[in-house]
Amino acid sequence: MNRRTLLGALAATPLLPGAARAQDAWPTRPVTVMVPFVAGGPSDIIARTIANRMSQVVGQPVVAENRAGANGEVAARLVMRAPADGHMLFVGSIGVFAINAALRPNLGYDPVRDFAPITMAVTTPNVLVVNAEKVPARTLPEVIAWLKANAGRASYSTSGVGSSDHLTMELFKQRTGTDVTHVPYQGGAAAATDLIAGNVQLSFQNLGTVAAHIQGGRLRAIMLTSATRSPVLPDVPTAAEAGMADFVVTSWQAVMAPAGLPQPVLTKVHEAVVAALRHPESVQRLNAIGFDVVANSPDDYRTFQQAEIARWREVVRAANIRAE
Repeated sequence: MNRRTLLGALAATPLLPGAARAQDAWPTRPVTVMVPFVAGGPSDIIARTIANRMSQVVGQPVVAENRAGANGEVAARLVMRAPADGHMLFVGSIGVFAINAALRPNLGYDPVRDFAPITMAVTTPNVLVVNAEKVPARTLPEVIAWLKANAGRASYSTSGVGSSDHLTMELFKQRTGTDVTHVPYQGGAAAATDLIAGNVQLSFQNLGTVAAHIQGGRLRAIMLTSATRSPVLPDVPTAAEAGMADFVVTSWQAVMAPAGLPQPVLTKVHEAVVAALRHPESVQRLNAIGFDVVANSPDDYRTFQQAEIARWREVVRAANIRAE
């Protein structure tokens, strides 16, 4: 056998048994699910739902870890440098995986190039909420009138610069001609906490973050950014019903891994994550706080993600929004 024939034979040789077994054995050690925000927000809720259910079926501990900072950039940089072997997963928001790319020209990661898509986990609308003790308004026209009467003095909280709640409020300001000061936090839970405390007066937050606070009377809901009402808050009108047509914003959470994840491992990770999300107990719990489980294919999620990046890039350009 000459050298060329030998090289051809080696190239055609199937994956060596040891390498195949290494991929088939995933996971071989604990799996970390990185969360780019503080505990208690939507990304954290989804990550812990996945981690708790996966731990019961994959034969290894699956642990959620919070690394907040720069609207997800701190965690994103950490994950993108991790080995692409399925032992580091990343649950992030529309801000981390779409809006940041539209808003920040010098972003330290590429949400498409630097990560392998696993699935879009859930979607949820945003809800306009106010501190009932600070804002007497109960309807959208009353909120707008109150904001105009308090121009320059009212403030709103968000889960971070470039988050869906940030851009939703900025679009709201453009549409209503109101002036509200932005106060960013490191996650939706922190933004809601300060709103309840009265340190800010209003916010657009993911339904899953504030549903319990609304139901418990700690916050007052004004409107949802969905096309239809939510069974979680059946008495809260949509934006169109409240008086703002064409104001539909759906937030979402997705699961990624470092780029270069081998296909056999990606398949196993996807199956485990989707099984965790679609488990009846997971669906019931997530639906109860305003999340709709999607759990689609990697290809379907990637197509959706790229469309969202294009959509928000146009919104940022048209509204002339700049990263702070």
